[in-house]
Amino acid sequence: MRSISTHVLDITRGRPAEGVPVVLEKKEGGAYVRVNAGTTDADGRIKELVPEGKLSEGIYRVTFDTEAYFSAQNVTGFYPEASIVFTIRDAAAHYHVPLLLSAYGYSTYRGS
Repeated sequence: MRSISTHVLDITRGRPAEGVPVVLEKKEGGAYVRVNAGTTDADGRIKELVPEGKLSEGIYRVTFDTEAYFSAQNVTGFYPEASIVFTIRDAAAHYHVPLLLSAYGYSTYRGS
């Protein structure tokens, strides 16, 4: 599977974060260019930010609109967005970029 996926977990509520707007961009020259966008499903996932076979090597940025998510939960958060920049070195691989989220912090790692 050659793609990029994500999964957002709201660690304060102990549940998937449904309804988080997400934008994926790729660095082209000195600027980021939008590749795709979506919203997390009921399980907090977007399974294909880059469709199978369309992945290329380079630097990517995925931005999560945490303010929109927390506003929908009637929660005031500290970070209006969370951006993760990462490098794709093998376009034949799958890249899973999860986000662990709370109103006052977030964490990420390379998932499987």
